Amino acid sequence: MTAIWKEKSFNQLTLDEMYQLLSAVFVMEQNCPYQELDGKDQVAKHLWLENENGQLIALCRLLPKGISFAEASIGRVLVNPEFRGQNLGRGLIEKALEVLKEDGEEAVTNEAQYYLRDFYASFGFVENSEPFYEDDIKHVNMILKF
Repeated sequence: MTAIWKEKSFNQLTLDEMYQLLSAVFVMEQNCPYQELDGKDQVAKHLWLENENGQLIALCRLLPKGISFAEASIGRVLVNPEFRGQNLGRGLIEKALEVLKEDGEEAVTNEAQYYLRDFYASFGFVENSEPFYEDDIKHVNMILKF
């Protein structure tokens, strides 16, 4: 499989790309199509991996510091179910951290699903909140300082 990383700001996204990204996160994965249309996409970088056919494989949203947290943040992390089990989530987070470092960010926070704490800890993230529920899914805030 040939895969291509793509990174774009909101204004660089085509309508088809935005539709595909939002559909993947909110319809295919979370089944909550409206909650996260939060107005932050316009200041975010959108990072995704697609195959040679343009099929979305993995994606995330990168926000600069001061938007959701005092630090930069990674959110809307998703690996297409058709491609899971291939360590693509690890590659996605590695690429996201690389982009944030290149942008001069000093730290990054995420709202990790609770069961993924060890996954994020393997990159150096540490928990910095009590567990909480969002959309009936247990989460915890985690931070990584570069």
